[in-house]
Amino acid sequence: MHVTLPVNRARWCDVDWIVDLLTATIVPTSLGAWLVPDERRRAAVIAAVARIWTEHALLFGDAFLLKDGTAATVWFHRYRPIPPPPRYDERLDDASGEHAVRFRRVDHLLAARRPAEAHNHLAFLAAPPDVDRARQAAAVLAGSHRYMDNLGLPAYAEVHDDDLRLYRRLGYRGRQRLSGPGGATVNLLWRPVPSVRISHSTVATRRVPPALQATPPRTVMTVDAGGGACR
Repeated sequence: MHVTLPVNRARWCDVDWIVDLLTATIVPTSLGAWLVPDERRRAAVIAAVARIWTEHALLFGDAFLLKDGTAATVWFHRYRPIPPPPRYDERLDDASGEHAVRFRRVDHLLAARRPAEAHNHLAFLAAPPDVDRARQAAAVLAGSHRYMDNLGLPAYAEVHDDDLRLYRRLGYRGRQRLSGPGGATVNLLWRPVPSVRISHSTVATRRVPPALQATPPRTVMTVDAGGGACR
């Protein structure tokens, strides 16, 4: 049976679009203000750092876009240790300058509490403020899970209080709450593998472009979500 999903699996030509969504999502938050106190530079710095992690996710995870392009998710497949992005320290310093120490503090805070067991890590939900944000966020998360659940691993996410109810509706349960930078509370959530998943008949293979890989070419799994041209 062919299943049509509300999301497209992101490709390399989607990186700019996802970075724009991530930037528009993070900049207005208390975390964004803490990471880059200089309001004039905030968007440019956050976009540059978001690009580093989005590109890395396309090598060691997945990203998904709603078909109308209004929201995205960025994931890492943590069934084995994942290296940092190539030349990460150098690139982070170049991207964020004197603010790099703040980005590193967040990195260390979250990495220290990340589960050791194999899981799919929902690193970012990119759903910018909008009158229809609740629907967009719910749709991109649900569509992403339809694919990720088929991989047979639980999911893990770091979530602020504003989105907690949405994640709970999708089966996430709290593991820990911590005080994050900027005064925001971060909820560390875990979602067990659902008992019903998409049939493997809906899944095809696709190869990551070798020139963009940090490791030898690997075959990865993708759902046929209807293709769709990059924007």
